[in-house]
Amino acid sequence: MRRIVLGCAAGLVLAASTWSTAAAAIKVGAIFAVTGPASFLGGPEARSAEMAVARINREGGINGEQVELIVKDSAGSPEKAVSFAKQLIEEERVVAIIGPSTSGESMAVKKIAEDGRTVLISCAAAEVIVDPVARYVFKTPQKDSFAARKIFAEMQRQSITTIAVASGNDGFGKAGKEQLEKLAPEFSIRLALSETYDSKATDLSALVAKMKANPAIQAVVNWSVAPAQAIIAKNMRQANWRVPLFQSHGFGNIRYAEAAGAAAEGIIFPCGLLLVAESLPDEHPQKALLMQYKTEYETLHKEQASAFGGYAYDALNMVAAAVRSAGTDRARVRDAVEGLKNFPGVGGVFSFSPEDHNGLDIDSFAMMTVKDGRFILYQEQ
Repeated sequence: MRRIVLGCAAGLVLAASTWSTAAAAIKVGAIFAVTGPASFLGGPEARSAEMAVARINREGGINGEQVELIVKDSAGSPEKAVSFAKQLIEEERVVAIIGPSTSGESMAVKKIAEDGRTVLISCAAAEVIVDPVARYVFKTPQKDSFAARKIFAEMQRQSITTIAVASGNDGFGKAGKEQLEKLAPEFSIRLALSETYDSKATDLSALVAKMKANPAIQAVVNWSVAPAQAIIAKNMRQANWRVPLFQSHGFGNIRYAEAAGAAAEGIIFPCGLLLVAESLPDEHPQKALLMQYKTEYETLHKEQASAFGGYAYDALNMVAAAVRSAGTDRARVRDAVEGLKNFPGVGGVFSFSPEDHNGLDIDSFAMMTVKDGRFILYQEQ
């Protein structure tokens, strides 16, 4: 658990215990898996949110008030996330919460946010976080149904008709598995095998052997977060099984590819445009923001920017925009977030409505692949 105060005068990150000047007037809570198995998500998210707050405060804050970001490290635990959400709402009286990092955590705190009438902008991907719509709950990652549709459309183009699905047993994996199973018939794709595995598994060779034993299987979709994204790729390569491997939008951090090494080459996955920001035309509505975020993050943190950090960056900027227009009353902040239209973000151009608390369309995704250890746009073969 961390409490971060960012001062506008020097743009510095200071521990609250050393902050002796005027306290920040606008409190924003954040719940991220900064440590633990989901730290590939939560680490970039925390750093991105802190970076956004530092920029806002350097520029004078919101309506002349400084912003205090209170970051809680859940380590990916739904139980911790629930406890932290209650603290942030009841004790800290935050104006909004961004995060959590994972779908399971987000589903666990969804009711807490609703009961506490406090905006929650989740940085997790599962569609069930916002479907059905909950009045105070939003999310910034693209819909997993969009990811499934992009994957299936590419399979259809390649004349792939029979596949295997492997998914983690966490909230993200379960939600993705449901979307894949529901949407496959629409694309005339048959799931010959649909298996769930322990998300904490360190070896999936038995599952790979089971899938490989069915000669009808033409491709595999793996829907999970670390460490399984790298493990299944390595196990397939070790088994000399060369069918195409598709991953979900959860693959959008280069560290996953690095963990898989040579086995990552050729993996196909949908993701937001941050990974290919340089190649976008200058007039693209996201390009300026994408390049600004990418350049600032990579200069400050000496690591490649990821889609995950972008989810938190967008969430923080949405809260800032809402408070700027509506003040700090929680109900009015909720209305202002829901009223955001054509809002450029790292994940896409958002337009919320009472019926849509994700606010993105399928064009917020592009198909990517790994080539020579780098993410590039997937070119039709």
